[in-house]
Amino acid sequence: MTPTSDPRTEPVPPSGPGAPTDEPRLWPAPTARGPLEAVVVVPGSKSLTNRYLVVAALAERPSLLREPLRSRDTLLMADALRRLGAGITEGAEGAEGVGAHDWVVRPGPVTGGSSIDCGLAGTVMRFLPPVAALAADPVRFDGDERARERPMGAVLDALRQLGAVVEDGGRGLLPFSVQGPAGGLAGGSVRIDASASSQFVSALLLVGARTRAGLEVVHEGPPIPSLPHVQMTVEVLRDAGVVVDDTVPGRWAVEPGEVNALDVQVEPDLSNAGPFLAAAAVAGGRVRVPGWPQSTTQAGDLLRDVLDSMGADVTLDREGLLVEGTGELYGVDLDLHEAGELAPVITALAALASSPSRLRGIAHLRGHETDRLKALVTEVNALGGRAEETADGLLVHPRPLHGGVFRTYADHRMATAGAVLGLKVEGVLVEDVETTRKTLPDFPGMWAGMLAGAGS
Repeated sequence: MTPTSDPRTEPVPPSGPGAPTDEPRLWPAPTARGPLEAVVVVPGSKSLTNRYLVVAALAERPSLLREPLRSRDTLLMADALRRLGAGITEGAEGAEGVGAHDWVVRPGPVTGGSSIDCGLAGTVMRFLPPVAALAADPVRFDGDERARERPMGAVLDALRQLGAVVEDGGRGLLPFSVQGPAGGLAGGSVRIDASASSQFVSALLLVGARTRAGLEVVHEGPPIPSLPHVQMTVEVLRDAGVVVDDTVPGRWAVEPGEVNALDVQVEPDLSNAGPFLAAAAVAGGRVRVPGWPQSTTQAGDLLRDVLDSMGADVTLDREGLLVEGTGELYGVDLDLHEAGELAPVITALAALASSPSRLRGIAHLRGHETDRLKALVTEVNALGGRAEETADGLLVHPRPLHGGVFRTYADHRMATAGAVLGLKVEGVLVEDVETTRKTLPDFPGMWAGMLAGAGS
């Protein structure tokens, strides 16, 4: 019988100020004992869930988000929006057409005078300051220790251009406070350098329709990384009836006007599917992820081409995405500028491949949950591998690996990369695997469910 792992019914632990503070434990990454045969149900997209939440909170009428992701990042977003005046409830007893795992979002006037815990969620710390600038009273933002190192200057400078009062001590980092100008945001044109994160553009576009004159965002600087995430934001806004002009590269114009209510099914998180699909390529066998969209703005869809290039067979049909592998992996030369979130799992695959790999266009990963380039090189090499940083990415050379501790630096994607290595390498101990709760409620349980059919 094909094992199926469904994380939607798993409990989610407390997050934010009351989150557990135990010292990180070491998780023995299971080694595959044979080819896999599994169906893995991946929960909803974090990127889509948090965009839908913001748009729904700014809409004119209540919205319904079907099967959203429930993880630390999305729960932080929901809690923050409640503090800013929205009502968000999980399910609705007796309400027709509303499932137990759905969220009903009831918009309200944006109010200040609160404090927002961003955790380590880039979408919370970047998307919500513009929302807070719609309030008359100041809103204070802070987050995890590492969050205080993630760049914020571009969005804060843009809010100043729009007349908001921002108090950040000139650092362009958390903690800071934001207060809207008298009479609300007038709108107009802002110029920013979004080369550190596409989230800076998305953050401003999300509130554009709520400004009096609309909003034009112009990017000035090196190319924007992860540009598909901006397109995702544009499409979410269009789903809510917002008019967005993105015909000129590097310029986006949002017309003022009503934000319509949403009734949307949240797609599976394609990037979070990465480790499970990669497992079929590493261990051999078959892993299917149901619900894979035929067309999507998620950058994780690039996995299909990557896994095919590295030696797996990839099939997308009505039943979802199927990856079939033999355990043989080949090196690749990839530009991941638009899908840098896939770099950790691809690096793990590259470390197990039979020929060298080069990953390019990902210098911006130095400013993510951790310096991902440095972290990946350090941890792969600690297991006997040979990886090195370049100016904009990584070089990974084949070398036999051995067991040892794989540190994660509070980065969920480092943890899943360690799990992928452990499929092939005995004795890999992943530090703080619980950090995966940032975007997956129960990664260890899902991983064990996938492996349950190995060798059967």
